[in-house]
Amino acid sequence: MTQPTAPATGPSSATAGIPAAPSSNVSASVPALRVRDLRKTYDNKVQALKGVSLDVAEGDFFALLGPNGAGKSTMIGIVSSLVNLSEGAVEIFGTDLIRHRDQAMRLIGLVPQELNFNMFEKPLDILVNYAGFYGVPRAVALVRAEEELKRAQLWEKANMMSRTLSGGMKRRLMIARAMMTRPRLLILDEPTAGVDIEIRRGMWKTLREINAAGTTIILTTHYLEEAEHLCRNLAIIDQGRIVQQGPMKTLLAMLDVEGFLFDIDGTLPAALPSIEGVTMLASDDHTLDVDMPRAMDLNRIFAALGQAGIRVRSMRTKSNRLEELFVRMINQPIDSSAASTETAA
Repeated sequence: MTQPTAPATGPSSATAGIPAAPSSNVSASVPALRVRDLRKTYDNKVQALKGVSLDVAEGDFFALLGPNGAGKSTMIGIVSSLVNLSEGAVEIFGTDLIRHRDQAMRLIGLVPQELNFNMFEKPLDILVNYAGFYGVPRAVALVRAEEELKRAQLWEKANMMSRTLSGGMKRRLMIARAMMTRPRLLILDEPTAGVDIEIRRGMWKTLREINAAGTTIILTTHYLEEAEHLCRNLAIIDQGRIVQQGPMKTLLAMLDVEGFLFDIDGTLPAALPSIEGVTMLASDDHTLDVDMPRAMDLNRIFAALGQAGIRVRSMRTKSNRLEELFVRMINQPIDSSAASTETAA
């Protein structure tokens, strides 16, 4: 039996107790996750986290986004007790992770990015053995395993060698395994990495069902469309700091520009129409790239193009809105007085 990797035993230093969240928007109820002034410096002096604070409300579907090396994996490692923190404090449903680690860890289910189960075990055995590791009686575990494998659409594969499963099936098996302990907080680290869009959308459906049943979910992903479709709140982390956080709808409303690609009948003229506040570029002879203020009426663009003899055959958005917000946030300069010259590992 392959058992989960043993978590770290404790921090080099910790702040006991966590002050209330500074934002007045935070619910008065105990959040699923509360992080205050979280810092991590590795032995090679790299500062992976530089004072991260955030709350994830109970029942939320929360996205933690950031470029490679931003500190996402370090933060997830600390919350799941696989990495020692240097300073700060973490609470899981009000339970201090440092002082009451065992109690806190029973509230968490983790789906890591790497496949870490025994490929020569059967899916049914993987789930039952995992539950047993956490003290779930075998009779109960067998019932749960059937429920989770059916939800993951893997029940017909329950007694096959796991190595014969497709990549998407293995990803779904990881989620099913994490749910065997009935966690109140499910942490997903790139759960759909490497799977095709059809399988990915099927996994979205499963995750929505898990969340709708009451499980709080924290998701990290490089598929920003995924986060925009699934998550209600998000935080963007860059160079070890939170650069933006809040409700998805509120943050997306900050965007004052939207982009479109117009497919043109015929060939674009050398001189394009000029509209104040609008940027038009010819991507090629038949494609027009347009950036316009969100408040502007799109009919004004069509009218100007029509007057110039340019006929639009079809149009599409240039990128999803979250991608635009993400790029804008991580490209903002960070205060040099607070920033480290080294990036997160």
